Amino acid sequence: MHRSIIKININNELDVVLAYKRSMQLSERLGMPLANQTKFATAVSEICRNVVEYVGNGSIRFGLSTHGGSNYLLAQIVDRGRGIGNLEDILANRNYDRSGRGSGILNSKKLVENFEIESSFEKGTEVKLYKRLPNHVPGITKSMLESWVNEFDQESDISPYAEIKKQNMQLLELLEQLRMRNLEAEQQLKEIQRLNRQLQQSNQEINLLLEEREKKNELLQNVNQNLDAFAHTVSHDLRAPLQNINGLTSALEACLESEHLAEAQHMLPLLRQQTHKMDRLITGILAYSLAGHHNIQKKVVDMAPLLHQVITSINVPASFVVRVPQELPVLYTQEIYLYQVFSNLLSNAIKYHDQPESGQIQIFYEQGREKLIFSVMDNGPGVAPEMQPQIFSMYESGNSFSRADSTGLGLSIVKKIVEEKGGKVWLESKGRGSRFCFTWPASELVKE
Repeated sequence: MHRSIIKININNELDVVLAYKRSMQLSERLGMPLANQTKFATAVSEICRNVVEYVGNGSIRFGLSTHGGSNYLLAQIVDRGRGIGNLEDILANRNYDRSGRGSGILNSKKLVENFEIESSFEKGTEVKLYKRLPNHVPGITKSMLESWVNEFDQESDISPYAEIKKQNMQLLELLEQLRMRNLEAEQQLKEIQRLNRQLQQSNQEINLLLEEREKKNELLQNVNQNLDAFAHTVSHDLRAPLQNINGLTSALEACLESEHLAEAQHMLPLLRQQTHKMDRLITGILAYSLAGHHNIQKKVVDMAPLLHQVITSINVPASFVVRVPQELPVLYTQEIYLYQVFSNLLSNAIKYHDQPESGQIQIFYEQGREKLIFSVMDNGPGVAPEMQPQIFSMYESGNSFSRADSTGLGLSIVKKIVEEKGGKVWLESKGRGSRFCFTWPASELVKE
């Protein structure tokens, strides 16, 4: 539905100014915001100026239109020119001079909600510009429209200078509004950037937490994997003192049965010594498993007496020769660690020797600047090259001898303890004989 309000003939620039003014007046009275008033009036003046420039004369009719449930202010501009030959290219925004002819059409189209144009050769062009009215505008009556037209007719002649000045003032007001909006947009952008920085920082913290969680999960998996090994450690490391206690009690029982009391009294200190060693080993293992690897108390450890205790505890056969270096260090470290390492290495050297009647074991020590190097060398059967890579893995014995008294945990325990101290352990074996080496931190060396 369309209702006409006013018609203006377009013949010169003064008529273009008048069309602009009427656009502003009507859009203002119909309740449009100032920004929309200016957009509509600018679109109208663009099309009217095209009429004056390219045709010479035409007309504009203002009216009200209703469709789609909305009300619009309509400006209908008509000319009787030759038409626009490249209208499709202009509307498609291609193949024309964007700063010349046709630019007014595209500019006007961007300023209104609905834009319609029809152009025929030698029949002229018709353009319809629709600007939506606010929903809160009250009903527009016929008498109201007539009063507006009468008011327009009674206006004095239009001064182009005054109108342009007024338009400039309106543009300045719009520019000020745009400036304020730009300031608000800048503040919002700064806030968004600040929030983005916080988000990035939060993401980095989350990533660090995830990495830490992954590391802890890996550590927990390693602890769980080693839990079984240390559950078996008790039986593995206590087997030797238990066997000694069992042998001493059998001998003590025989002495009592034969009433050799003096010999029995001689065995009692040996039995007590083995029980003390066993108690100390149990205490150390419990401390290792319950208190945590880093919580075991350090103490001054003289390596010479320690090795003597280890050799005594494993009950070296008489046919074996064990050589210990005369110069050995004094360390401030966890005694149970070194006790278990040497106990496992010496026990393996004896246990897996294929010629015990001529068995030889030699312990070496070398002091470096940052690390101490210990090694246990035997003249046993050696370890085959294909077995050496997994020799320190759990349940790997590294040889073909089947031993009922072996759990396969000895070397894995050695590796775990040495790596816990930040050192490394390795095997040297070519043909017959084996040499097991490990490093220990030189920072724990006690200087005289």
